[in-house]
Parts: sequence; C-alpha cells; structure tokens
Amino acid sequence: MRVIYFHQHFSTPQGAAGTRSYEFARRLVKQGHQVTMVCGSYGKGNTGLVGPFKRGKRIGVVQGINIIELDISYSNDNNFFKRTFLFLMFALRSIKLVFTQEYDLLFATSTPLTAGIPGIVGRWLRGKPFVFEVRDLWPELPKEMGVITNPFVLAAMSLLEWASYKSAHRLIGLSPGIVKGIILKGVSKDKVALIPNGCDLDLFSFTGRSSESPVACKEPGHWRPENVSQDDFMAVFTGTHGIANGLNSVLGAARLLKERNRNDIKIVLIGQGKLKPELQAKAHRQQLNNVVFHDSVSKERLSGLMASADLGLQILANVPAFYYGTSPNKFFDYIAAGLPVLNNYPGWLADTIREYDCGFVVPPDDPVAFADALEAAADDTPSLERMGRNAQALASEKFDRNKLSASFVSWLEATRKEQVSCGN
Repeated sequence: MRVIYFHQHFSTPQGAAGTRSYEFARRLVKQGHQVTMVCGSYGKGNTGLVGPFKRGKRIGVVQGINIIELDISYSNDNNFFKRTFLFLMFALRSIKLVFTQEYDLLFATSTPLTAGIPGIVGRWLRGKPFVFEVRDLWPELPKEMGVITNPFVLAAMSLLEWASYKSAHRLIGLSPGIVKGIILKGVSKDKVALIPNGCDLDLFSFTGRSSESPVACKEPGHWRPENVSQDDFMAVFTGTHGIANGLNSVLGAARLLKERNRNDIKIVLIGQGKLKPELQAKAHRQQLNNVVFHDSVSKERLSGLMASADLGLQILANVPAFYYGTSPNKFFDYIAAGLPVLNNYPGWLADTIREYDCGFVVPPDDPVAFADALEAAADDTPSLERMGRNAQALASEKFDRNKLSASFVSWLEATRKEQVSCGN
C-alpha cells in the first residue's frame, strides 16, 4: 500500500517536537508499505533532510520514509495572522501533491485543522481513501481559550471541521474527549478509533532512584541544567511556553516554595514559546532562582534529562475543553521514563494518574496545593519510587508506542481493504 502522509509539523527524534508521525511512518514501512511524508519546516522539528531547498521543497529518504519538505517555516512564536497564512499555504501547496503523487491512501493529521484540506480534495476529486487524525478539537479549543472570537472565522473553522470529518472514510482521535467530539458531529462510532499518544520505551529508560539519593546523574548521557545540583529535587516541564500551557501557575508555586525556604526544590522549564520572555521576566522580578529556564532539546537529549529528573509536570491552563480533549506528548514521555507526574487539571489524565497511583493531582489555579504536592514528593522518596514504578508499568501496559503503532497500521490497512472491496 502506498500512503501519502500529511503532517505540517513532522519531526524525527533529532528534533524537539513530537515524533508520533515518525514512529507511525516507520511502522508502516516495516510492514512493507510505502510512505511519502509531506511536511513543512517546523521550528522545533528536524526532518532529517539537509541541503538547500529547490523550487520550494527538498526531497529525500529518512529511515525508509520518502520525505517532501516544503519550504514553509513555522514557529510557535508566530502571531495568529502569520500562523493562519502558513497553515493555508501548506494546505494549498499540499493540494498540488494530491494530484501529482501516486498513492493508494491519503492520511492527514492535525493540528492545524487545515491539514484536512488535501484529504478532502483527494477523497472527492481523486476518489482516494482518506483517514483523518484529530489531535485537538477545533474550533472548540481556541474558542474556549478566547484565542479566536471572530464569529466568521469560527464559522469557517466549523465548516472545515465538518467537511474533514464527513470526507474521511475513517478517523483517529487522540483522547476520549476527541473521539466523543467527533461522534457528536454525526460520525458513526465504528469509523472512529482511539489511538492516544504513546510512550517511546526504546528511547526513554528508567534507571531507578535509590532511597539514599533520588537522582542517578552519573550515567553516560544523564544531565541536569546549570544551577540544578545533584542533591536538588528536580521537577521538569517539557513543552511549549504558550497561553494554553498555563505556566504562571508554576511560578506561583515556586514563589510559595521560596517563602517556605525550600531551596532544595528546583523547577526546570524546557522549551520555547510566545510567553517565555514574559515568564522569564516575571521570574526575574520575583527573584525565583528556584525556576530554571532552558532551551528546547532533541528527544534523544531529553531522555538524558528525564533519567536525571524526579518528577514530571503536566501543566495546562484551566480550560474545560482540555480536560478530556488533549493527549499531551510530555505526559507519555514522563511515564515512559518512569517519572511520577504532577497534574494540575481534571480530566482523563488526572483519572489515569489516580487509578495507577503514579503521581499527584492538584486543583487548577491553586498554587498552595501545587507547592504542597511538590514538597510531599520531595520529602517521601519511597512513595516517589513506588509511583515511578507504577508510571512505567502504565507506560508499558497501556501506552507502548509499538503496540499503538500496530493498531494504527491495522486501521489504515482496514480502510484500504474496505474501499477496495467497495470498488473504490
């Protein structure tokens, strides 16, 4: 089966972005399928291709994946209008490839929602099987966050959402809330599969934390940022520093810890984003030397940081649409590394943490509870060790990327077989 795969933000593990599409494409190749990955140049990503662009693109093969990288450079720091322009540009240039490439099935993954446009065209104008993956519910999320308020823009997004869902022969949702949201739009539930983000157990390894020292930082590749000693308790957040991430709550907890003289607890924020300069300035004004900012790192280097950390922070702004409608990469990286997780909002991940006893759940917008949980984690190494083991068990039992990749391939193969049997 020849698959053309559209993901604007594709990255290999050499980048600092999620690698879901990379792993899924590799699994398709391993099963004997041919994959052409169409992507842009994402600021945090690394496609594996080098050299200059020619006529607006560069082409190569990485790990058996045929890659067409369009010269469309995107960054999380872009403003709303530039993001919209880049999303539309990628969709429009992808349409050309829909007509010029040879393939048996078209797969597209959001975000952005405009990723569905080449799928819609391929379905109706070339009669190709189309599978659409929904990573976030749009326009519900930006509407609840207040990022988009223009009624005409919201209406256009709703129309595109409806057209993408109705055009797809099958869909994939990354969380229970996303699957429910798709079904509520009138899609038959037997056409929607839940395949959440997964854990790269081959990349992240759990080294164990002894009762004498919570950190094993002497192994090759293990590292900590400057200003974080081996004796410090290190809680890490890895991801975008944007409006959706609600990192002001972290600074609120850090301020309380400083007032309590808990200088042994360090909070490390790894990543970039539109609000990072503002957060850094605020931390500087409040003299929060217990908060350490660090640039984004590759997935491979991130695994070394995780092996040296004590706790992972799953932080989001208090937006109800996030509760069941997101599947954050960072959570799965944490548990793959055997890190207990501190979560600050309700929803399916909070329920999972409680069920598996693999971390702490605190109410949103409650810096006291947040700081209390950090202190409890730092002061109870045996419980932290137990939670870490439970986290890795959860990663292996429910979110192993290898198992989820197999489900993904089977879903696409079934879609193709179904359409062939129908004469399409």
